[in-house]
Amino acid sequence: MAPSNPTLRALMRVPGFRVSNSAPCSVRVVRTLLVAAALGCWSSCQRPASTGVATAPTALSIPAATGAAGRAALPPAVVSERVAALLAQMTLEEKIGQMTQLANTVINPSGVQRDVALDSAKLVPLIRDFHVGSFLNGEAVPAAQWVKYSAALQRIAMRESRLHIPIIYGIDHMHGASYVAGTAIFPHNINLGATFNPDFARQMARATVLESADLGHHWVFAPVLDLGVNAYWPRFYETYGEDPLVAATMGAAFVHELQENKEILPYKVAGCGKHFIGYSDPRNGWDRTNAMISDQRLEEFFRPSFQAAIDAGLQTMMINSGEINGEPVHTSRRILTDLLRTKMGFKGVAVTDWEDIIRLVRIQKTAPNEKEATFMAIDAGVDMAMTPYTTTFCRYVKELVQEGRLSEERINLSAGRVLQLKVDLGLFENPMPRTDRLSRVGDPALKQQTVEAARESIVLLKNEANVLPLAPGKVRRLLVVGPSADSRANLAGGWTLAWQGRPEAEYPKEVLTLYAALRREYPNAQVETLPYRDAAGKPLLSSISAAARRADAVVLALGERPYTEGLGNTSDLTLPEDQQQLVRAAQASGKPTVLVVIGGRPSIIRSVAEKSAAVLWAGLPGFGGGQALAEIISGKVNPSGKLPFTYPQFAGHISPYHHDNNENSLELSDFGAGFENRGPKYKSTMLTDFGQGLSYTTYRYATLQLSDSVVNNNGRVRATVRVTNTGTRAGKEAVLWFLTDEVGRITRPVRLLKHFEKRELQAGESREMVFEINPAQHLSYPNAEGQAQLEDGYFTLRVGDQSARFRYVGATASTAPASGQSAAGSR
Repeated sequence: MAPSNPTLRALMRVPGFRVSNSAPCSVRVVRTLLVAAALGCWSSCQRPASTGVATAPTALSIPAATGAAGRAALPPAVVSERVAALLAQMTLEEKIGQMTQLANTVINPSGVQRDVALDSAKLVPLIRDFHVGSFLNGEAVPAAQWVKYSAALQRIAMRESRLHIPIIYGIDHMHGASYVAGTAIFPHNINLGATFNPDFARQMARATVLESADLGHHWVFAPVLDLGVNAYWPRFYETYGEDPLVAATMGAAFVHELQENKEILPYKVAGCGKHFIGYSDPRNGWDRTNAMISDQRLEEFFRPSFQAAIDAGLQTMMINSGEINGEPVHTSRRILTDLLRTKMGFKGVAVTDWEDIIRLVRIQKTAPNEKEATFMAIDAGVDMAMTPYTTTFCRYVKELVQEGRLSEERINLSAGRVLQLKVDLGLFENPMPRTDRLSRVGDPALKQQTVEAARESIVLLKNEANVLPLAPGKVRRLLVVGPSADSRANLAGGWTLAWQGRPEAEYPKEVLTLYAALRREYPNAQVETLPYRDAAGKPLLSSISAAARRADAVVLALGERPYTEGLGNTSDLTLPEDQQQLVRAAQASGKPTVLVVIGGRPSIIRSVAEKSAAVLWAGLPGFGGGQALAEIISGKVNPSGKLPFTYPQFAGHISPYHHDNNENSLELSDFGAGFENRGPKYKSTMLTDFGQGLSYTTYRYATLQLSDSVVNNNGRVRATVRVTNTGTRAGKEAVLWFLTDEVGRITRPVRLLKHFEKRELQAGESREMVFEINPAQHLSYPNAEGQAQLEDGYFTLRVGDQSARFRYVGATASTAPASGQSAAGSR
């Protein structure tokens, strides 16, 4: 008689396979696996052995699961013997529980996120009756409180689970261990992009796990790998900017350090790439809305950062909450299975974002009810549902299996991936948190790294007549005013201490605001601040004007309060009118004014930047940002950041640097000749282009040379350029190499970053910088199917103010399959 367990039934379909019915179940399972191995059923794409786990499991392919009628089978899951044995013992309900993730609000006493405490009466039935395998989130509380909570949660889960399966706990540590009190809070990703230094992404990942892995935080919902091409999007600051190479390089560095760090052993932590894919370019700029992105553009610009993270070993992926071309990504088999798994080779866990299966019914209206939405999501490729308040998902999945719409093999696939993740993280061996290394939390060395990252992330966009730095010896009175002048919250933005940040009074007092940092930086000067609005919100222009006239210089700290996701939606990027009035009142004094733009997206400051002597873009520099800004203003630190995005000058026109020639059509001489206005167009008074940024020193680029002017498919072109610090002080320079494909069958970007490298140069020092051009990697581009197109023709290389032209001569319009496509550009 065939065994009743569906996993064993699937294994028995292997030709020549037999199991003795007289053997005990556990023996039969092991024998099943061994025989299957001997018969060649093992996957050739085995998951690497987990560091820190005593025995590296052998990989086994669970038979591919069939989808809905007429659908091709999903790719098989690669699992260890241990996971296969678990699946063979589990009931359908227990497997579905592993696919379910609930919020901490359903198991704490108060039902609010910041209450990191456990109500066991609420937890026990969720484990015993619904077999829930994962919980998530909380807010910043002391490390000892997290340990107490995590230990109680895991202890109950292991006791109440029939097979003693541990919980995996997910948390939004977005820029450091931001949901633990007293930790190192780094600049947000947009600032890390401005450093052009991937070591800061690595440092942030290291600090995150050092300060949270011991607390029971196994699954970090980072990094955000979305491309920051739409400055209206309220999560713009969570991206590394608008360039795919920068995002790929930074994201891969973060993932590798987060998941491979050895200092936290015996624990391991899983990263989560967000939000696959196309989430960051909504047509109307608002969160969780529709993006109109062609397949070719998706492949060329949005895929590389996710591909690089997968190639670095990324273990989990969170799905885009919005739609692409009208199709919700949560129900797109084409994206979640064909692209993510078949083309890109992802083998980990795909998790929904917050309540996104229910949103298919309530918001997107592509499913008539939650049960149908559940079927559509799982059939597309979802492994785990962040429900996160109800267990209706468990009931609907069970009904769908009983009705034959979902096979149990399909459930095995997702449950197996979740269980494999837990095994890879060593949760079965080390499920409990520990307290003997809590001294790592709040380590001053980690906090110093946040300052160093902030220093390199701030971009000097304008410095008329070298008004900066303001030498402390020459400043007797300094005015700093604006919404961000004395704010810790504004420096850190959303996802700090809590989802939307916290009230100002709840931030650590040790964190220096810009005002406090300037007072320390100018000990012999009178540094003054004052409110710029009254209690009713009316600008206090007369008092600001009087204070500005008394000062030697004015620092205008502009900005916005913390936000993220839909609460940050905006319809206008223009600097708010009250802040424009503030700037004009200070400028009217005739004293030098320094604009400091603090916030998660670039405010349009065109109307006030022209009359300001200096402009600094600070983004969201984190808890070290006040000190870093003060040191740049005083001259102690030489700014080295460069824009990781194109700074918009008009509210109605947002265009990334890698646009195509067609987007400049009004400037083409063959369009509307004799009709269009050929007068001078608007020219910004500050830097706005991607990759631009000023320094207190100067650099000269010279003698760009190519090893050859013609290259074929098997050749390489070695490009060298000499960069010299021609100023009087040391500085750090990010050398950016751009390529232009002069003619392509698909319209090509006007330029695209292909390599970058940052180096420190002493005054007068020269260094030869090198970029080796590999045609397959640097000269090709994907078509709509993701196949690499490598076409004959001319290319122009640009670095600094230098340029050189060369020609590729290979197979005409050669096309290569993209099944192993890696992130575009050099890393």
